[in-house]
Amino acid sequence: MTAAVETGLVWRAPLAFVLLVPLVLAAWARVRARVGVTLPGALAAAPGAAPLPVTWRARLASLPLAVEVLGVAMLVVALARPVEVEVEPPARLGRDVLLCFDRSSSMAATDLDPSRTRLELARAMAGEFLAGRRDDRVGLVTFARFADLVCPPTADRDAAVSLLDRVQLVDPEGAEDATAIGAAVGMAANLLQRSPALGKVLVLLTDGEENVAAFGAPDQIAPLHAGQWCRDHGVRVHTIALGRGERAADGSWRALDTTAVQQLAKITGGRFFAAADAAALRAVYDEIDRLEAAQYAEPGVRVHERYVGPVLGGLLLLALAFLLRPIAAGGAL
Repeated sequence: MTAAVETGLVWRAPLAFVLLVPLVLAAWARVRARVGVTLPGALAAAPGAAPLPVTWRARLASLPLAVEVLGVAMLVVALARPVEVEVEPPARLGRDVLLCFDRSSSMAATDLDPSRTRLELARAMAGEFLAGRRDDRVGLVTFARFADLVCPPTADRDAAVSLLDRVQLVDPEGAEDATAIGAAVGMAANLLQRSPALGKVLVLLTDGEENVAAFGAPDQIAPLHAGQWCRDHGVRVHTIALGRGERAADGSWRALDTTAVQQLAKITGGRFFAAADAAALRAVYDEIDRLEAAQYAEPGVRVHERYVGPVLGGLLLLALAFLLRPIAAGGAL
């Protein structure tokens, strides 16, 4: 818990004000000594006579002393170290948020919205999610059989959303039409591990199952192993299983085996979500946005030194007193 901070004008060395006591006493003694001086007999006014006229020099006789005392007092104020303390609002600590986006041909299904494919709907809602992450750097990795870095983490959210809007499906039944979840998560983790951000978040969206990595296959990584890598490098992964499943030849839907993506989320401290319709997908992004809400640093304190003004003022007043002294000397008696 942050201790209370005194704000406003603060004196760092208030004991310096004790020096004002001898200053006032010395000034009082000089005034008393001056008042006690009597005029010579030849210049004294006769009893009952009108008082002698007071010249302008006589009126100025005490001015150098007053200016000098004020100048020294200003220097004492400077010695007391006046500072102005301001509490800065707590800074929002942004994260690096990377979307890992499936673009296999199955994302052409229209089970979420009859007027839009899974890809079109997911792009729109993911774009809204990225646009709302105002304190974060956001980026994008897409995948089918191969993972591609589309946008490294950047503070330019508009650019990231624009690149997301250009993501297209791979050709159905083509060489790239597969789902390499482990490879995509591994690429994202490798990118995020070099990030200096305090928070590293990966949001994986897929409508399929891992079908590229095989046990012991070279140059491939299973989702669980990719999750272990994320965990070891402080990357939290939220996974989204999109759609009603896989469409069978007879038109029925086969539910996905989400075991791998559930384990992937769990091992990294993230959450697994299933989104079987458009409303559910929107709710998922809202929940992830809530889970990854911006954190705040401890409030900062800014200190402004304010001794320069009293120092300059004191020196100018002492210089003025020095200049006034010979001018007022003729009126001292």
